[in-house]
Amino acid sequence: MGSEVAIVTDSTAYLPPGCLAERHRITVVPLRLAIGGDVRDEDETTTAEAALAVKDWRPVTTSRPAPERFAHAFKAAAGAGASAVVSVHLSAAMSGTAEAARLAAEDAPVPVHIVDTGTIGLGLGFAALSAAAAALRGAAAPEVAAAAERRAELSRSLFYVDTLEHLRRGGRIGAAATLLGSALMVKPLLGIDGGRIVPVEKVRTSSRALARLEEIAVGEAGDRPVDLGVQHLAAPARAQTLARHLRERIPRVADVHVGEVGPVIGAHVGPGMLGVVVAPHL
Repeated sequence: MGSEVAIVTDSTAYLPPGCLAERHRITVVPLRLAIGGDVRDEDETTTAEAALAVKDWRPVTTSRPAPERFAHAFKAAAGAGASAVVSVHLSAAMSGTAEAARLAAEDAPVPVHIVDTGTIGLGLGFAALSAAAAALRGAAAPEVAAAAERRAELSRSLFYVDTLEHLRRGGRIGAAATLLGSALMVKPLLGIDGGRIVPVEKVRTSSRALARLEEIAVGEAGDRPVDLGVQHLAAPARAQTLARHLRERIPRVADVHVGEVGPVIGAHVGPGMLGVVVAPHL
């Protein structure tokens, strides 16, 4: 038997390893990825394969799951004993994933609450984990959905990219397009606001950009209890160094999750990306 309220999310949550999804009874529905003409689920593609394709400027595109994939997940949750589902997803401004879940919810055998977190990566992942924790405490579906929404609202996502070109080519650059004219002269720090990618600061060198990424994350955490996510693409040494510095400088860190983003995000940010999610506790 599952929890009374089942949790569904999508693969861009990049939940940390160690069976967290299974432990918290979270069903993960994968987005789709096409490298050249080869289309497959995100979990059937390695990040290294996608990163190499992006580095070589081969066509890499991403797409939402089909509504049928969510319909199957919702039916399976009901069959396992769930009386309701909370489906927690990446920003609807970036992807049609939440809309696909919403379409499937119309014919689901149990009520389904769709949460558009307005973010992606571990910002989404922490929201899904908060929903799962609320469900395991026995909260009703509206309260479970509210827990995911509140965690997403509290969290701050920041990231550095070596070049804006991959975001531009993928159509995900948003307000950061204002930086394109000076892209050769700056190393941009970006964030997510209102569900979209926005510029945070323009910095002259990559070392200065990474230092500012650390400074801003420390300031966002303050003295609150927080979880941290440090995510990268083909930059493991940078990620481990940043994680170590954050552990040393932030007084009330509960967990620090360090990992590589999957191929869907990787296709849009390019190698060298380094990101931080600061997720205050509820």
